Amino acid sequence: MRVVYTDPAWALDADGRPDPALAAVERSVLGPDIDIELGCFEDSFVTSGDRFHQHVRGADALVIYRCQVTPELLGAVSPGCKVIARSGVGVDNLNAPLLADSGIIGFNVPDYCGDEVSTHTLALLLALERGVSVQDRLVRADRWGIHRGGIPRRTCERTVGIVGFGRIGRATTRKLQPFYRQVLAVDPYVHADVMAGHGVTPVDTLEELLQRCDAVVLHTALTDETRNLISGSILEQAKPGAFLVNTARGALVDPGCVLRALESEQLGGFASDVFSPEDPNQSPVARKLLERDDVVVSSHRAFLSAESEESLRRRVAEGVRSVLRDGNPPAEGRVA
Repeated sequence: MRVVYTDPAWALDADGRPDPALAAVERSVLGPDIDIELGCFEDSFVTSGDRFHQHVRGADALVIYRCQVTPELLGAVSPGCKVIARSGVGVDNLNAPLLADSGIIGFNVPDYCGDEVSTHTLALLLALERGVSVQDRLVRADRWGIHRGGIPRRTCERTVGIVGFGRIGRATTRKLQPFYRQVLAVDPYVHADVMAGHGVTPVDTLEELLQRCDAVVLHTALTDETRNLISGSILEQAKPGAFLVNTARGALVDPGCVLRALESEQLGGFASDVFSPEDPNQSPVARKLLERDDVVVSSHRAFLSAESEESLRRRVAEGVRSVLRDGNPPAEGRVA
């Protein structure tokens, strides 16, 4: 049997080239009777087009990272492909309805990096609160000054809001509570009793959350319902000077609207680990955000630690092996 890892970030060596020898975890789990192949690579992994589809043709399983499940991809791997696994939490690129129609099992790993993402969220938010990134740049540029870069506010007198109260939202709550006076949350799919059990005040609408909070963090999934959730009209509801932090999905946020909200001081700062396209340097609007002192960014690595990456790789391989050998998908994370 043959498993193709279409675009594995962990498989790139120090020079940024694919190295099959790095697939030690996968080989230890899948065993010698299952062949492991890496995807097409030019300057980066190719995840669409004729060459890519020819490469994956005949695969019994695919493991995708940023690769999108499309009708063309399924046409290339059908009818032999039994499972497509997403190496990560999000499922927007798995295209669950399409997989369900095809009869191919799809799964993700929804719970491997809650500690990492919640910690990274707090790091970005506190960097905004304390002006850490601005101070770092000023001191390095020989512009040392206690009051340069603005005067921080006292967080214990502030209210923070969470959009999306799933696993990661709840983990972030525990870490926010020692710093902030009150934590609010909005999630139409989570009962108020669950939030109350975590010491969080539920609110009914995103508008109310924005109006009441001095900082807002995003932990909701990307769906048709949430795409461009944070855009012009909704940002007008934000409490003046509020901070916005996104460690969920880039397409939740309209960067042009965030830029205008920062310019008008409706927002006091923006921090993000995620953009769409993934590298904000590829977007003219996002590049303008990168020029601002009230913006803090990282390169889609909130999930990352040595432990989380090893766990993710092992659990993906175990799920793929279970489907290929026994026809049984993992208990957690099945989407189709």
